[in-house]
Amino acid sequence: MPLREHLLELRKRLVLAAIGILLGAVLGWIVYDVVFRALQDPLLDAAAERGISASVNFGGLASAMDMKFKVAIFIGAIVSSPWWLYQLWAFVTPGLTRRERSSAIGFVGVAVPMFLLGAGFAWFVLPRAVTVLTEFVPEDATNLIDAQTYLSFVMRFVLAFGIAFLVPVLMVCLNLVGLVRGVTWLKGWRWAVLISMVFSAIMTPTPDVLTMLVLAAPTIGLYMAAVGLSVLRDRRVDKRLARAADDGTLTR
Repeated sequence: MPLREHLLELRKRLVLAAIGILLGAVLGWIVYDVVFRALQDPLLDAAAERGISASVNFGGLASAMDMKFKVAIFIGAIVSSPWWLYQLWAFVTPGLTRRERSSAIGFVGVAVPMFLLGAGFAWFVLPRAVTVLTEFVPEDATNLIDAQTYLSFVMRFVLAFGIAFLVPVLMVCLNLVGLVRGVTWLKGWRWAVLISMVFSAIMTPTPDVLTMLVLAAPTIGLYMAAVGLSVLRDRRVDKRLARAADDGTLTR
């Protein structure tokens, strides 16, 4: 496919993905109050455990409205994940055969749970990070936290790990359609470990190494699992091709 057609295809998929997220954001706008309370819970629970007061503060006149738009888009990105994940795979595989392109259904079927699993994992770890940060607040003091800073961090944290958990799925799918061999992924394991550690260090607001390792371990483990599946699949394909070559009927 020529470069111009690739760019047109990319624009098309981005527009379709954006439309899906915006439609999901409509639902996010409706349920904003419920989600807003849920996003505050890790902070309020941590403050209650220490016996201190904490609240999310909107410092500007338009901050509350701006935050509502951001939370709505955050919800839209999550609820529309099957749609924009399909658009991602449809862009990656436009020149493949019909049978290979049918793998888009399988990709979405696996990618959506993995995205939600990553987001859920981040949400599970988040209270520990918030608890550590609130330990620096003196007793009988009130911690007024800027809403933009806190909620933006929480949403970025959840989405980042949701996307990180998608990487192994994309790796396996690219291998299944024959675009990347498992040995290629295997050669890059050092970079994968480094990127996972840096990613976890950036996304971890706490100073302790343990939390960073807890966040990095699943991403590294999933990468290695994707490498293993890709290598095993390549071996089966190579054996089948060798037998077909011996029989004079080379098929893939």
